[in-house]
Amino acid sequence: MGVMAMLMLPLLLLGISGLLFIYQEVSRLWSKSAVQNKVVVITDAISGLGKECARVFHTGGARLVLCGKNWERLENLYDALTSVADPRKTFTPKLVLLDLADISCVQDVAKEVLDCYGCVDILINNASVKVKGPVDKISLELDKKIMDANYFGPITLTKVLLPNMISRRTGQIVLVNNIQGKFGIPFRTAYSASKHAALGFFDCLRAEVEEYDVVVSTVSPTFIRSYHVYPEQGNWESSILKFFFRKLAYGVHPEEVAEEVMRTVRRKKQEVFMANPIPKAAVYIRTFFPEFFFAVVACGVKEKLNVPEEG
Repeated sequence: MGVMAMLMLPLLLLGISGLLFIYQEVSRLWSKSAVQNKVVVITDAISGLGKECARVFHTGGARLVLCGKNWERLENLYDALTSVADPRKTFTPKLVLLDLADISCVQDVAKEVLDCYGCVDILINNASVKVKGPVDKISLELDKKIMDANYFGPITLTKVLLPNMISRRTGQIVLVNNIQGKFGIPFRTAYSASKHAALGFFDCLRAEVEEYDVVVSTVSPTFIRSYHVYPEQGNWESSILKFFFRKLAYGVHPEEVAEEVMRTVRRKKQEVFMANPIPKAAVYIRTFFPEFFFAVVACGVKEKLNVPEEG
């Protein structure tokens, strides 16, 4: 029996590996079919996550509309996508200069996209502006700028494109949000407020447009780290609080989030929360044991923790 078991184990592992490979390939092909020929608008396409989303959806055969504040960086992204793509299976992306903080131009850009393609199948609201500092050091003007970029900009774009989706009775709106839409973290008052507001808006919108077969999805990762930022190995802090905030801050890689956005579109998920166990636990603790949560956060502030910047 021992010899047979030893012989069967490699075969079993090989079989499992084969099944996993088949599953991944089927999922990849399924993802492509879900966005093929679809008009997909990606805001802040020049960010780390925006680039990865552009790569994933372009490979899937989507008709991309790439929005960003910097024309040169948009052109660099265009060159990066088209240089490796098969022109027989992909479409040439359309570049659009867009600053979501400039609300006055958002409607014109949305109308330009509709005039060009006639419709938008998938809108990925990805743009985000971050700020960190004590509340008494952040000016009201900066508060308004954060709200324009993270809340009013995305909802303005959504409102202009939504009637087209409703009239066609199809479409999907994806909000890439943040864990701070679930609970606030000290020294990020304006950013957290904007993320709470955006999450509240799209949660309400989901219920309103369900009867028109328009899907509203929210993807909330922890912080999306830069390509060049990785956790230090073997440098564990003695403080549990510092460990908590370090785990919370390092977040996930843009490629992981982009793949999850694709899966969310493919499966029409309503809400996705991307986080390791510690931030997930924090969400539940905030809900069921708020006083304990507030005490822990307050202790963190008193220790003057230095939370790394989010990319």
